[in-house]
Amino acid sequence: MQLAGQLTQADLNDVRNDARSKTLWRAIRPAAIPKLLVRSWAVLMGLASIAAVSLEGALSFAFYGAAKLLARVRPLRDAYQLLSRAYDRFLDRLGQEVLRDPRDTPALRLMVSLTLTAVPIFVTQLALGKPRLLLVVAFYLSLCGPRFQRSVRMFSSKHMEAHRPQGYFSDKYDKVFGRYVEFFLGYLYGDLPELGRTVHVRLHHKENGGPDDNASTMGYDRTNPLHFLWYLSDNIWTTLGLAPYAYFKARGDIKNERRVFWGITRYFVYFAAVFLYDWRIGIWFVLVPLLSMNFIMAITSWVQHAFCDPEHPDDYFVNTVTVVDEVNFMNEGYHLCHHHRSGLHWTEMPAHLERLRDKMRASGSLVFRDLDFMQLFIELTLLRRMDVLAEKLVPWEPMNHEQRLALLANRTKPARAVSA
Repeated sequence: MQLAGQLTQADLNDVRNDARSKTLWRAIRPAAIPKLLVRSWAVLMGLASIAAVSLEGALSFAFYGAAKLLARVRPLRDAYQLLSRAYDRFLDRLGQEVLRDPRDTPALRLMVSLTLTAVPIFVTQLALGKPRLLLVVAFYLSLCGPRFQRSVRMFSSKHMEAHRPQGYFSDKYDKVFGRYVEFFLGYLYGDLPELGRTVHVRLHHKENGGPDDNASTMGYDRTNPLHFLWYLSDNIWTTLGLAPYAYFKARGDIKNERRVFWGITRYFVYFAAVFLYDWRIGIWFVLVPLLSMNFIMAITSWVQHAFCDPEHPDDYFVNTVTVVDEVNFMNEGYHLCHHHRSGLHWTEMPAHLERLRDKMRASGSLVFRDLDFMQLFIELTLLRRMDVLAEKLVPWEPMNHEQRLALLANRTKPARAVSA
């Protein structure tokens, strides 16, 4: 589904200056002005998203650097490890009591950590009224953690929760903590209710990153930073829930249309309430996380289905990438396994990958090792170092370096023109 903010293929290609000027002159007609304004606003939101995530990223990586330095002090390192092991034992016991499936304890750890940090920081800021710089910094660090680790874990925890028909918590605790990640903690991250349970499950997993998926990237050159900027700009309509709402409405899916509508409504009531209370708190504690979430969602969608076959754009076995890394929280990198069996528990995905090997080989599915999704985005789009990706590619058949490069080039070019 294409949105008003998307660029045409001609816009993205190099053309003569005089031809471009004439094209723009013809386009700027009274009827085109609203579309131009919407497009301009979307680009502004894309640039603002880059600024927001850069702010959080600077703090997050500074935090990571400070943590690495402190880890060199042996008494501090030993004390941290002792506390961490005790905390893990406590969470293991707690998980046995409150979770529907104790294997989801890593998600519980995230929920407890955010509840003990981000939530009281935000409440304290509301109680104090005037924004405090130290609270703003502490809030961002509590959301992101060192090197964005907590943001990644939040995203994966919400993702897996969306596929739990009854959420993480057992019946005894479900009425209080049901869908705690998406429907409570998600507000702090600027993640609208129903983007997981409804949009991700009922839209994305139906379309599998294909042409009708509002998160589809196949119309873009995934090695072009300018294309990503435009995709990021368009993604604001998904982040705000408007594109998914239009998708369900166009298909007459009343149940999911209403779910998305009420998710949008609940979030915007929260958004407006904080801004009316104090617009400065609204900017630092609500708007910045929302824009950062737009960037995180865009990057994730951009790379998870980055390598489609132009001749088979609907084949999710082809366009869904698998990345295997040492730090693979809740096995998020096994994305093809997840699309093949979305209800499969994340701990079972490595074994499921082995069962899919023959199908993956026949389809030409791409697998990378020693790489996470952020690194994939950096190498693929920002640095455009295809030689690095070629080295990390795990081919199904013997391939030399040039053959790997040719395969990656074919899989990342636009599969179809991006219509305006």
